[in-house]
Amino acid sequence: MPLIREKAQLMSASEIDRTLVRLAHEILEKTKDLDQLAFVGIRRRGVPLAQRLAAKIEALENRKIPVGILDINLYRDDLTTVDIKPVVSATEIPFSVQGKDIILMDDVLYTGRTIRAALDALFDHGRPARVSLLALIDRGHRELPIEARYTGRVVQTTDAEIIEVKFQEIDGMEKVLLVERTNAAEA
Repeated sequence: MPLIREKAQLMSASEIDRTLVRLAHEILEKTKDLDQLAFVGIRRRGVPLAQRLAAKIEALENRKIPVGILDINLYRDDLTTVDIKPVVSATEIPFSVQGKDIILMDDVLYTGRTIRAALDALFDHGRPARVSLLALIDRGHRELPIEARYTGRVVQTTDAEIIEVKFQEIDGMEKVLLVERTNAAEA
């Protein structure tokens, strides 16, 4: 049975916050019309990312950025391998995506399959003018031609390594870890 072993802490709470401040400024620099900007977080850890970045931009610009929550479970291409009855949570997008400049957010960008599913789910809600991707961590190993426009940090990993993002809102702690799968015999 595979076990998980922590290899390194990649980011502390303060490093995550500094990265989000930088990303907020980068979004402001690259966005032509803030009135058309909206964030959509991929459930689970993309949601606090979107909410925090919206709060940082509101503090900087005194302007609210709409935030939506996207559940992609029914859009996954590995649905049959996930579970017999996948848990579907609500998608909550309280604004029209039509013509908006959407920034889709997730904690870790890996193969690109989660983002492909998220795009399918998002386009079921309308046709945005543009969709950009923001990932806190890009760990490589792409299987699809997907690239983040905004990246917190690029971390080269092996196939046995996993990036674990821990957010206070979900996990009760704040850090980014590099962990590795090990065999029970090695532990």
